[in-house]
Amino acid sequence: MRALTRLAPPLLLTTALVWSTALPAGAAAPPPKVPEAVGWGGAVATVDADATAAGIEVLRNGGNAVDAAVAAAAALGVTEPYSSGIGGGGYFVYYDHATGRVHTIDGRETAGRTADTGLFLEDGKPLPFADAVTSGLSVGVPGTPATWDAALRQWGTRSLARALEPAERIADNGFVVDETFRGQTADNQARFKDFPATAALYLPGGKPPEVGSVLRNPDLAATYRLLAKDGVKAFYQGKLAEDVVNTLQHPPVDPASGRNARPGKVDVADLAAYRVRDQAPTHVAHGAYDVYSMAPSSSGGTTVGEALNILEDGGDVSAYSGTQYYHHFLEASRIAFADRNRWVGDPASVDVPTRQLLSERYAASRACLISPDHALTSPLAPGDPRHPADCADTGQAVAEPYEGPNTTHLTVADRWGNVVSYTLTIEQTGGSGITVPGRGFLLNNELTDFDFTPLAPGVPDPNLPGPGKRPRSSMSPTVVLRDGEPFLATGSPGGATIITTTLQVLLGRLDRGLSLEQAIAAPRASQRNTAATQAEPAFLALPERAGLEALGHAFAGVAEIGAATGVERLPDGRWVAAAEPVRRGGGSAAVVRPAR
Repeated sequence: MRALTRLAPPLLLTTALVWSTALPAGAAAPPPKVPEAVGWGGAVATVDADATAAGIEVLRNGGNAVDAAVAAAAALGVTEPYSSGIGGGGYFVYYDHATGRVHTIDGRETAGRTADTGLFLEDGKPLPFADAVTSGLSVGVPGTPATWDAALRQWGTRSLARALEPAERIADNGFVVDETFRGQTADNQARFKDFPATAALYLPGGKPPEVGSVLRNPDLAATYRLLAKDGVKAFYQGKLAEDVVNTLQHPPVDPASGRNARPGKVDVADLAAYRVRDQAPTHVAHGAYDVYSMAPSSSGGTTVGEALNILEDGGDVSAYSGTQYYHHFLEASRIAFADRNRWVGDPASVDVPTRQLLSERYAASRACLISPDHALTSPLAPGDPRHPADCADTGQAVAEPYEGPNTTHLTVADRWGNVVSYTLTIEQTGGSGITVPGRGFLLNNELTDFDFTPLAPGVPDPNLPGPGKRPRSSMSPTVVLRDGEPFLATGSPGGATIITTTLQVLLGRLDRGLSLEQAIAAPRASQRNTAATQAEPAFLALPERAGLEALGHAFAGVAEIGAATGVERLPDGRWVAAAEPVRRGGGSAAVVRPAR
């Protein structure tokens, strides 16, 4: 069927998009989604079949894990634009098999240099969260293009231009809309319709796209070609940078909508000054394994690591009954979140006790809070990692701030044994809701990850806005080694539930005897120092629920938690790629040469 181009009203002419009810010439049918694949030559796992296929294409043609990760991430910017894209940022963890070292890139978005603690205050009061999200105020300087460039330059074998080729092709030819994409669009329809460029992209005829229709994004394809030709400098300087800044400083809202889309403060100098941070990973030993993840500005590595240390100090996780395993998992998470909310922020702006939070001495001082006979009460007060004292606290509990539930994660391994675990995001589903006209991508709302006001009166808050500051994240891309060799890598989207999801996957695989696919598919619960633990329906249906409630645990049901992916190396050298079988519509796992 010939693709049909919809005529747009004048306000929509800045964005080119073609919708069709069938695949246009040149477009390939999407590969089927499978949650597990085993074989040789490398592996890729993402939430999306087209993105996984892009990564496999690169591996099959001789690229390494870094090349494939960038290709898959760029494809996700096309097919999962509400969770990722060049308008956002993320954290990249890389295991280099030649050196045996783990490296990380902090590609988190930053506030402008004029930002201060009053960024989200009006008349001395915090803005309503929804108003702050859908505004230029929420947009931080994107770090994703710089992350791709830095990773490829340091460890890749291909140019950015070559790595972007599969994504350009998908953007030009289109991808098939599924139930998840349509549902996410419908959830955002009320705000997408107020921005003409966003409505032109994602609301054909003023409505969410039909399942089975084809979305083409030639504007994004052209933006990728610009980056391929001129490098990422074109994003941070020049006409594209000017377009980004003009969009966030003057949000292109439909005047008839009545929406007050507040202007942002990031300017061209802020974009030009952006740099990723190459930094040491967090590291904890857990049994026979070495677990590496992201250090602050993410709280993922410190919080997952502290919880693992607490559990390690408390006994043999593999020996617990089902009820005691879940009890200790929830309690360790509760304690680690009490400390995370008090101590973790951007280390370039505040003093973060990363080493102390991950020390075995501190874990022991917190593990003694856990009783096998009853649950702790939240909000639990944090401890003092610089002056650990058994079962002591600092006397003031800090509440959990709100954090958007979206993001995406991909994991990649290659035939040489290199591994990438990469979490990237634009924050809320749909980010700020503001598309850069003519450029084909949404801008993030990452600055709403800052605390608008201090979480507890009189207690220093490490996550308040500040000039050039990076908001605290929960992203937890993780690589696990055994005897210095890669064992597995994993991570997840899900806002603050990223931490508990990653922790639960690690415990399931490393301690509870589950396969990687089983650990990813297992029912989830998320305790983040709150009175009630969020839990999926399948978790609430477990026979252990009654025993947990008898210990004092309370639960609040939620539809789903996280959407993890992972790769694992088997003893014979084969790779396992694993993704969700159901959550977020199911994920996509593939290997270069499937085992027969």
